[in-house]
Amino acid sequence: MSVVTTYAPEVEERLRGEAGQIISRYPQARSALLPMLHLIQSEDGYVSARGIALCAELLGLTRAEVSAVATFYTQYKRHPNGQYTVGVCTNALCAVMGGDIIYDKVSEHLGIGHDETTEDGVITLEQVECNAACDYAPVVVVNWEFFDNQTPTSAIGLVDELRAGRPVSPTRGAATVGTFKEISHVLAGFDDGRADEGVGAGPATLAGLQLARERGWTAPATDEARGGGAVEGGTVPNPYGSAERPPTTPDDTDPAGKRGPAGEGATAEEGKQ
Repeated sequence: MSVVTTYAPEVEERLRGEAGQIISRYPQARSALLPMLHLIQSEDGYVSARGIALCAELLGLTRAEVSAVATFYTQYKRHPNGQYTVGVCTNALCAVMGGDIIYDKVSEHLGIGHDETTEDGVITLEQVECNAACDYAPVVVVNWEFFDNQTPTSAIGLVDELRAGRPVSPTRGAATVGTFKEISHVLAGFDDGRADEGVGAGPATLAGLQLARERGWTAPATDEARGGGAVEGGTVPNPYGSAERPPTTPDDTDPAGKRGPAGEGATAEEGKQ
């Protein structure tokens, strides 16, 4: 049965087309739900009721099933989000290095608390468990782009720049920060051409790799996972660390070719996975 939505006809046509592209990447349609929820956020700025209805129809799910997923993950918003989600890490190392103070000062400065949005609709503030960047603690993220080694003063300056409509440059990654809707479209699986823009890893991240090379440390050999049999010399023949991977690999350009029957070169066994 067709589900009526309140999207304008041209918007719904575009969303259905992009949803179809997402669904085609998976052996089972319902596996596409997570990126489709990001697609909805790229249009509405949050997971709306009309977006839930559209996902349910296209994937053969109930609205309750879609809502259950949307309410489980904090990256999906159930009310309108700001243009920029500012996440201040207050967990473990970041807290020790001043994350709690940064959050308190930014919260006071903006006049909002966790998961609240400024009246101008620009910033949604979050108290984050971990930004996975402990080597640069304390860390603040804006739409999941890193701003390292922050202080209360620098973090307040950052949110002021955002509210003034001026571009800000992350410490690592893209040269500028996209809006919440723009980044949601990328998370839905649509390339914005910026994957290799900016610095991928800084000195603190690469310190362990540099030390290993200086001391001649190597990873242990593996067998079947690396093509069967022990690797000569007992080390993995990998000329670069994970932070130094080539900008583009086959997994970047044609993931479906390996993971599902839709891509050329997929085996029958891979198609079952």
